[in-house]
Amino acid sequence: MRTLSALRLACVASTAAIAFSSIAQAQAPAAAEKADGEIVVTGLKRQYFGDTPVKEIPQAVQFLEGKLLKDLNITKLDTALELASGVSKQNNFGGLWDSFAIRGFAGDENFPSGFLVNGFNGGRGYGGPRDASNVERIEVLKGPNSALFGRGEPGGTINIVTKKPTFDQGGSFSIAGGSWETYRVEGDYNLPLSDRIAVRINGSVEKAESFRDTVETQKYTLTPSLLAKLSDRDIFTYELEYVKQEVPFDRGVVAIPTVNANGTISYNLGAIPNSRFLSNPNDGPIKIGVLGHQAQYQHDFNDDWTLMLGAGYKDTTFEGYSSDPELALGRQRLDNDGRTLSRQRRYRDYSTTHMVFRGEISGKLETGSIVHNIRIGGDWDRFKIKTFQLRYRPTAADQSYSIDIFNPNYSIPAPTPTSVIQNSTEVQKAWGVYAQDQIEITEQLKIRFGGRYDDFSQNIDNRLGTTNPAAYTKFSPMAGLVFEPTSSLSFYASYGKGFRPNSGVDVNNNPFAPEVSKSYEVGAKFVTPDGKLTSTLSLYKMKKSNVLTADLLTGLSIAVGEAKSQGVEFDVNAKLPAGFELFATYAYTDAGWADDYAAAGVGKNDPLINIPKHQGNVLLFKNFAIGDHEAMLGAGVTHVSRRLGQTAADFYLPSYTIAKVLGSFNISEQIKLSADVTNLFDKKYYASSYSALWIQPGTPRQFTVRASFNF
Repeated sequence: MRTLSALRLACVASTAAIAFSSIAQAQAPAAAEKADGEIVVTGLKRQYFGDTPVKEIPQAVQFLEGKLLKDLNITKLDTALELASGVSKQNNFGGLWDSFAIRGFAGDENFPSGFLVNGFNGGRGYGGPRDASNVERIEVLKGPNSALFGRGEPGGTINIVTKKPTFDQGGSFSIAGGSWETYRVEGDYNLPLSDRIAVRINGSVEKAESFRDTVETQKYTLTPSLLAKLSDRDIFTYELEYVKQEVPFDRGVVAIPTVNANGTISYNLGAIPNSRFLSNPNDGPIKIGVLGHQAQYQHDFNDDWTLMLGAGYKDTTFEGYSSDPELALGRQRLDNDGRTLSRQRRYRDYSTTHMVFRGEISGKLETGSIVHNIRIGGDWDRFKIKTFQLRYRPTAADQSYSIDIFNPNYSIPAPTPTSVIQNSTEVQKAWGVYAQDQIEITEQLKIRFGGRYDDFSQNIDNRLGTTNPAAYTKFSPMAGLVFEPTSSLSFYASYGKGFRPNSGVDVNNNPFAPEVSKSYEVGAKFVTPDGKLTSTLSLYKMKKSNVLTADLLTGLSIAVGEAKSQGVEFDVNAKLPAGFELFATYAYTDAGWADDYAAAGVGKNDPLINIPKHQGNVLLFKNFAIGDHEAMLGAGVTHVSRRLGQTAADFYLPSYTIAKVLGSFNISEQIKLSADVTNLFDKKYYASSYSALWIQPGTPRQFTVRASFNF
């Protein structure tokens, strides 16, 4: 079977196949790249990158360049995604992972969201919040992508493109400091060892206190990489990822529940300051470790056809204690006296191992006047998950581990968790093959067809009960149409089905059935010939089944029926006269349950948790000169409307609007000083929640100053 599985690798699949092909055309190419997506000198093509311009792609594409993230002093993935239309924050598991929804749909709530890193799944496992130190760009491909990558979310896919070695020696170094004793150092050095081999070392160190009482974090990242030109037609790249983080498990603040005379519950949000830490500082931090490898090989048969092979291996570990507010109101004291928060204490020891092999052949064929842009590939992966969790859960009468939310006592003796509530080893194996053809019928009309076949198996060694193995097969088709009445304007329509397995088991130790989805999208794109203005307007409608959500009675997940989402998105990037640059996004998202599901306490058209109906972001920059020195000033505004804060409850997080200002000054060609202030008017707001008792508060006013040195 191992031999058979290995043969099925043949080629690789990735959602990014279409998005990557669009990025270089979406604006003037970066200095190190040609318009066809090929990096100058190295000849390296990005994985799954075709030469189709963005206006010919029947999907919405948005990208966030590394330069923009650096100008905004963005160091984390979740902060960067605030700039993407239709992407909303979800429960971040006590600050220990990145979780987001795209177009109203989130992924498996038992894991971080499934973003990609160079086309490899980077969200699988317990790798902690993703650092942005080695980000070249973040690509956001909207709509269903399972016909290429497989096992993805219907709302879209996030792909992080990391910095790669080049044959120009040099690097950069930066030192930053800011609010709450935050200090950060980044380094990036590129060194050609010969005319055919180059290496690059990128890393960061960050230590910080927090606006949250008693919370301190530290993070170390290192991502060395190598590029070897084996011949004029063969390139090999390798990248290592090492991460070590220590982050206290922090469930945030609470909204005080009150049971009314008629049996309804009202919530008092904001009664305590957003700085109030309600866990136990003596728990110490959760310790996170990541060690990953990516290797890719590219062979160009000729100017039209390319073979790309890839392999990835990644280990993650997650271990430590937490003190979590009790969610079951029958055991919770807070709704009785308005100040006593009942807590559990838990110990978690999680680890994952993920291995993947993939390959792809892509190229062009001409049949008369018709051009076929073809890609054929496949992948095989194995994902192993070990979970072990102990819990101390006091009875309703025992309040010895409770905490006074108005006068917290952090000296309460911490009980030892002894009850085993998780103890399993889950192994997921999957392989898939796919094919896609984007057909250029005429210069104005393009059609895309594609499909993917997936074979997935799941075996859970559950030491707390018997769990039967599960296996699924699924075919996911996709189709699209593009019409270009002019060289700058295009209209498109697309359709696709999706498939994504769920991990874990329900309260009866049965594995969850996979999610399946169906999506429709229409839109228009505008790109000026000089690339100085790009804009996309899209309308979509989606539905998916077997969605996981919180079961507040058991504290576990529960699978319910169908959820639906529809909406409108608009993005514009513009280089304006007089040195101004504009970056603006807006999204209207209407996401809710498709029917009544009594087991989860939700009804038809009830909204999905943490999904705002209105979300927008505007950034305006002004580039100018002071004498012979370049300078920049900028300002931005972000608005998020109110969102459901707890499934099956009438609890909403209020809307918020926050502002930021930033500026930079180049002392010389090598030295740059920059500063920024976020949440300029010190708005009190709430970023996301899991329930009324687990709410993540937004960061108050924060400043950062930074010195960068290029050499």
